[in-house]
Amino acid sequence: MASTRPPRRRGGDDLGLRPGLGERMLPLVVAAMSFIAALALAGSIGAASLAQRWQDGAAAVLTVQVPRPGAPSGDTAGTNRLDRTLALLRGTPGIASVRALSETELTDLLRPWLGSGAGKLSLPLPAVVEVHLSGAGPDLVALAPRLEAAAPGTAAEGHGIWVRRLSALARSLEVCAWMALALVAAIAAGIVAVATRAGLAVRRDAIEIVHGLGATDGYIATRFAARATSQAALGAAGGTLGALPVLLVLADLTAPFTPGAPALIGAASGATEPLLAWLLNLPAPLWAGLLALPMAGSLIGYVTTQITVRRWLRQLP
Repeated sequence: MASTRPPRRRGGDDLGLRPGLGERMLPLVVAAMSFIAALALAGSIGAASLAQRWQDGAAAVLTVQVPRPGAPSGDTAGTNRLDRTLALLRGTPGIASVRALSETELTDLLRPWLGSGAGKLSLPLPAVVEVHLSGAGPDLVALAPRLEAAAPGTAAEGHGIWVRRLSALARSLEVCAWMALALVAAIAAGIVAVATRAGLAVRRDAIEIVHGLGATDGYIATRFAARATSQAALGAAGGTLGALPVLLVLADLTAPFTPGAPALIGAASGATEPLLAWLLNLPAPLWAGLLALPMAGSLIGYVTTQITVRRWLRQLP
């Protein structure tokens, strides 16, 4: 009894799909989508890393303003108000370091608002003390009356509002990046579906014949899926590799602002290959995401093609 299974063509292309699925266009379009996805993924990870560092820095700093810093504090030691405040802060648990800003630094802080006249003010400026916290820091509620007793009018200001704003900004950037990734995945799936339907239209007669001879929907869908998956994987790998030089340059530019990057650069500076220093700048989560992009492209190609072909076959008379 003759078999109803169609003869296998060379290269495993049983249904002659090479002319129908677009040998060049599908991989090129998927490569472009993967390039954009790699940049969006890097943006999400980079924004989260930088925002975490900014949040940690803002949460670990306290600003103390001492009005009339040179006036006598009234204690028996004969110190001025600023010195007494500094001594109180240095002896407070939860404070790592204390530093009073110089007049030049205060002028630089005022210059964006006052312009060139920032250094010519006749008004007495309060002393600004930069306090770096350790651990959870001191109890600000309990610290406020102590500062008032040491130098009346002294105020301590935390950076909680900036921490909240940075946190909201980081979440917004991450949501935008993930939305971009989802949009890229949807576009890639749409492109694969269109290419698959074009291939079905080109090979309609052959498909109807083998389907009528007993070829199952799963057999035909698997042949299309295998072809589309290999092309999608090839395009995704090419797009990811194309994005790698761009990501390396961006990582090198942001290395001074990324936690741990200087140590990595220093560790790789003596390497025989200068490229190693650049590769170490990319964080591990980004490497994992880049390696996953070709697999994600393959999965999108396979699932989309299976669904498209099976729906198309159900419409056959």
